[in-house]
Amino acid sequence: VQLVESGGGSVQAGGSLRLSCDISGFTARFYCLAWFRQAPGKEREVVAATKAGSRSGGTYYRDSVKGRFTISRDNAKNTLYLQLNSLKTEDMAMYYCAKAGGPTWYGYEYNNWGQGTQVTVS
Repeated sequence: VQLVESGGGSVQAGGSLRLSCDISGFTARFYCLAWFRQAPGKEREVVAATKAGSRSGGTYYRDSVKGRFTISRDNAKNTLYLQLNSLKTEDMAMYYCAKAGGPTWYGYEYNNWGQGTQVTVS
C-alpha cells in the first residue's frame, strides 16, 4: 500500500492549490479516504473525508474549510484530490492523505498514510 501526495507549495492568502494523492496497492473505490493536516505545535486534524462508492452523506469537511475546500476522487486513476481555495494563513500545514480500514469513517481507523505535502500561505 502506498499513498503519495503532491501539489503543495507556497501561495498568498486568497490563493488556491490542488493536492493530489496517488494510490497504489489497493483499490481506492472500496475505501474511505481522507485528507489530514498538521501544523507545527498542533495536533493532526482531519480536513475532509470521502466514503467509498456513492453512499449517502459521502463527504465530510471540518467547519473551518467548508465552502473553500473540495475533496474528490478519481477511482479510475486511483487518485484522491483536495482543491484548496481562498487559502488563509491558518491553513498552513503539512497535508497528508490517508486510507481508512473500511468504506466509511465510522468504526474504522486510518491505517495507511502518505508522507505529506507542505502548504505554505503568506
